[in-house]
Amino acid sequence: MLIAFNNTNQLWAFILAETLVRLGLTCAVICPGSRSTPLALAFAKASYNYNIEAISILDERSAAFFALGVAKASKRPVVLVCSSGTAGANFYPAVIEARESRVPLLILTADRPQELRNCHSGQTIDQLKLYGNYPNWQTELALPSPDMQMLAYLRQTVIHGWERSLYPVSGPVHLNIPFRDPLAPIPDADIELQLEPEEFFSGISTYVETAPLLSALLPQEWLQSQRGIIIAGVAQVQQPKEYCSAIAQLSQILKFPVLAEGLSPVRNYADLNPYLISTYDLILRLQQLSQQLAPEIVIQIGEIPTSKQLRTWINTTQPKRWIIDPSDQNLDPLHGKTIHLRVSIEQLVQGVENRETRGQGEQKRIFPPLQGVSPSPHPPLPPSPHPPLPPSSSPYLQMWCDAEAQVRSNVDQTMATMNELCESKAAWLLSQTLAPGTPLFIANSMPVRDVEFFWKPNNLGVRSHFNRGANGIDGTLSTALGIAHRHQSSVMLTGDLSLLHDTNGFLIRNKFVGHLTIVLINNNGGGIFEMLPIAQFDPPFEEFFATPQDIDFAQLCATYGVEHELITSWDKLQRKLNPLPSKGIRVLELRTNRKTDAKWRQDNLPKFAE
Repeated sequence: MLIAFNNTNQLWAFILAETLVRLGLTCAVICPGSRSTPLALAFAKASYNYNIEAISILDERSAAFFALGVAKASKRPVVLVCSSGTAGANFYPAVIEARESRVPLLILTADRPQELRNCHSGQTIDQLKLYGNYPNWQTELALPSPDMQMLAYLRQTVIHGWERSLYPVSGPVHLNIPFRDPLAPIPDADIELQLEPEEFFSGISTYVETAPLLSALLPQEWLQSQRGIIIAGVAQVQQPKEYCSAIAQLSQILKFPVLAEGLSPVRNYADLNPYLISTYDLILRLQQLSQQLAPEIVIQIGEIPTSKQLRTWINTTQPKRWIIDPSDQNLDPLHGKTIHLRVSIEQLVQGVENRETRGQGEQKRIFPPLQGVSPSPHPPLPPSPHPPLPPSSSPYLQMWCDAEAQVRSNVDQTMATMNELCESKAAWLLSQTLAPGTPLFIANSMPVRDVEFFWKPNNLGVRSHFNRGANGIDGTLSTALGIAHRHQSSVMLTGDLSLLHDTNGFLIRNKFVGHLTIVLINNNGGGIFEMLPIAQFDPPFEEFFATPQDIDFAQLCATYGVEHELITSWDKLQRKLNPLPSKGIRVLELRTNRKTDAKWRQDNLPKFAE
């Protein structure tokens, strides 16, 4: 089938969009503008011809974070298109987050041609290397041309950009794309070309990385140590059950406890990990106990948890540390005695299994069947301490498991009997209330810390998402909407300032397909700052740090056409969270006292381990 083109820009944009579709593109987010007209038309046409979605979003910052959320959920690149000028600059926070949290984005910024730069032509800025060193790769495309060699150059450059957004580590790629007039698809005077698409695109295939499995044995230091721990850090993985199983297998053979961050899927697949420690932050607040638990060896999987207590403890005890992660990044902010193993935990475990199986003539697996040492986390209050471990287990492991059982019981009893609306309980309640597999977006600042302190281990398979690359509050709502778009009904846990920082995300509501429930902790200000020393200095604390906004969220939601409901009891919140609606955006507002909440944490966090 021959396709005729009589407009250079139309042809150029078609080749670009068609190449991406054949690579596997499923979503393009497009911000309105003139210079990007050829790209907008090409992706709009692709949405008619193929099973991809082209979504128009007004605000560039919201659009970028929405695309980030879609990419987080799908694990494949999402295209982000904007016009020339400052439009692309509004993508910057999301580009940073995509780089730091390893999310594939393909950013297409339309631009003026070279002759219209540096001469005060309207809507023109320097867009080359607009995002500094944050993209995995960046380039400026040549000006559109109907020459077949140039079209082949465009095709291969786009393929390379797609691959660089995924491998060796996922992240953003920036293509700056200049266009001359005419931008609308009106005929050029000097072009007449016919293209045979199947022949031209015949060499395109979806790139799949096939990393070789390790065949080395586990380090002897691991096998010989009686005082080792595994830290399951911040992780958003495509196959959480397999990820948790691999960690559990390593824990079983080494007899090491697994200290699981609240943002790790390990806490949501608790039965797979019998040596799971969820209250490490609280345990380590007891100085004498933290000294007794000092490790010789730490195996850190992924990024280190948020907990300041854990980081200080590792920094003080200075154990030898291994970091298991397939990226090329330095994941040791503590600058300790660290060895990076550039492999995933699944590859490590499978590689060792394969080596051992071959060495034993295919007779048996190295890892024994998983055997729990703690009761199921489903009962409302867990019985106290873990039963004794098998004789082969170490006293060090038993000490950790006993501490976990006791502190977990203390936390659960306190939370179960708390009737007043205190923000710390929201995370604990969510961990037992959501339907299995529910996607949950956790905002930064206090919500992410309350999840680490109080998220109770469960077997619900909750799919936690978060922007912990740069840890900012930018784009919180837009990212959550992107994650929920065309997926299972989802929940977001956020404070008031994070939501207010991204209220333009509500403009996405008429494009959004699915449901998002926003659990809003409204304490009228930045609760996390109440935990810092600056809180003792007022003024200027209240005005310049807590920054209360005094917003009526019922009126705000009415302005955007979003459902709002004030939550006055924990029972009411539970009823609203399971089951969830199937469509729309809903805000469930819990009003709490910021200073009372801060004092509760200061009084209670040190006591749980006593």
